[in-house]
Amino acid sequence: MSPVKAEDLVPHPCREQFAELDYCITSPPPWITTVVVAFQHYLVMLGTTVIIATILVPIMGGGHEEKAIVIQTILFLAGINTLLQVHFGTRLPAVMGGSFTYIYAAVAIIISPRYILFIGAPFEVRPAFLRFSLLLCPALSCPAPALQRLVAARLTDSSTDAVLFQRFVYTMRSLQGALIIAGVFQAVIGFFGIWRVFIRFLSPLAAVPFVTLSALGLFYFAFPGVAKCIEIGLPTLVLLLIFSEYASHYFAKGSFVFGRCAVLVTVIIVWIFAEILTAAGAYDERNPVTQFSCRTDRSGLIHAAPWVRFPYPFQWGYPIFCAQDCFAMMAASFASLIESTGTLIAVSRYAGATFVPPSVFARGIGWQGISIILDGMCGTLTGTAASVENCGLLALTRVGSRRVIKISALFMIFFSLFGKFGAILASIPLPIFSALYCVLFAYSAAAGLCFLQYCNLNTRRSKFILGISLFLGLSIPQYFREFETFYGFGPAHTRSLAFNVIVNVIFSSPATVAAILAYLLDCTHLYWEPHVRRDRGWLWLEKFKSYRHDGRSEEFYALPYGMSRYFPSL
Repeated sequence: MSPVKAEDLVPHPCREQFAELDYCITSPPPWITTVVVAFQHYLVMLGTTVIIATILVPIMGGGHEEKAIVIQTILFLAGINTLLQVHFGTRLPAVMGGSFTYIYAAVAIIISPRYILFIGAPFEVRPAFLRFSLLLCPALSCPAPALQRLVAARLTDSSTDAVLFQRFVYTMRSLQGALIIAGVFQAVIGFFGIWRVFIRFLSPLAAVPFVTLSALGLFYFAFPGVAKCIEIGLPTLVLLLIFSEYASHYFAKGSFVFGRCAVLVTVIIVWIFAEILTAAGAYDERNPVTQFSCRTDRSGLIHAAPWVRFPYPFQWGYPIFCAQDCFAMMAASFASLIESTGTLIAVSRYAGATFVPPSVFARGIGWQGISIILDGMCGTLTGTAASVENCGLLALTRVGSRRVIKISALFMIFFSLFGKFGAILASIPLPIFSALYCVLFAYSAAAGLCFLQYCNLNTRRSKFILGISLFLGLSIPQYFREFETFYGFGPAHTRSLAFNVIVNVIFSSPATVAAILAYLLDCTHLYWEPHVRRDRGWLWLEKFKSYRHDGRSEEFYALPYGMSRYFPSL
């Protein structure tokens, strides 16, 4: 046995940048690798898009046609917003897609008492009355020519379907107005430097629960989705772990197929397996919920999606602005703002970049607000945020190149314009995506733990802040969810519906609760002690407060073409 050397007893040194990357943010890989990894980024974010549309569109009264159009619109705006963020925002390789955070606020708007006339279509409505209402009632009008033909088809088919479609259009227009105001709210926070002030006082100690729970708080969309069809979801999870973490390191070390394409290979194998089970009649006698989760022919998207369609502003009609809806969506925007910031911090880590300066964060949040305004104009049902699952894919593939994300954005735009091709991929069973998220969310959550290397974990203060923020960050949202499950409404149940939604949305977000607790405790608890500044990791983070003072940061985050001089405050 060899003697222990002195250097072996020294703790691991701190790393300002993640070193286990093959291609960092400014080093593009070969084109074949770029295209394959970019397609995987598109495939991963497609699952979130389908899940959001699957949850919200049926509640609004929409069918397969509306669901297909919404998915195309979300994909198209995701591609545009990703290019804006990568080119003008934080300039990090972050995919900007639909956010789960807006689902609560969207559902609260959808089930508002204002739509009681449409719910369930309890009485028979004559087609003549509906045609009259379409012409004379502004609240129910649908000026988009492409959708007027769909309305006419439903009027001749079924009066109940026509009522449900009108309910869908009306709720969509209400969501559009709320999203536009929420986007203005977030753009003001970013471009006016308000968020920059918040980031300036953020220490590595407070960033740990902030970043970790941005991904860990989404565990409801991971393994619970796998369990809905265990014969498909579990093989996906096992194969992804074998291909990405074992085959690429032991059995086929350095293999391109297993090292870079583990997600793509896993999805293809399990998708073929699911097709065989469906064709063999394995789910013919199962309940409808299981058939919807397991069968590959239950999405209805391939038949409903148009061959070619270009999403355009106000395609569902002009937005409806209601103060109550706007306040609800602004609360969701605030929670999404915090979660997106935590995800961007994780992205900067897995892209091999330095810590994002506060000014760049403010610039990125401002452009994210512009993206939400575009979402509201086109009708995506949900706002834009940094994609947690794509952050995990950066670590899985070890490719953090900015060019890869740009190519991925082009994939999103292409498959959104040619709907039939995108619908084929969108018909992948959702348990497959949930199994992928089990690994990708875990990678993103682990990115927050890396900031512990800059903190002193041997102090009672550090343990208290970490423990209380992580524990209550999971416990409080769980209480809000269980309360609503049993009683049908959240713990905040007053006569003001807007106040109820604001409280319930904010405290149902684990990342938001953890960020508020960690930030306030870190800035107030024993803040005056001389050793606290060092223990909370502030000395390490202070040098990244301005990207102009660090050559690496300026290379990563400076705007192209010398545009930085036009934004002196950012």
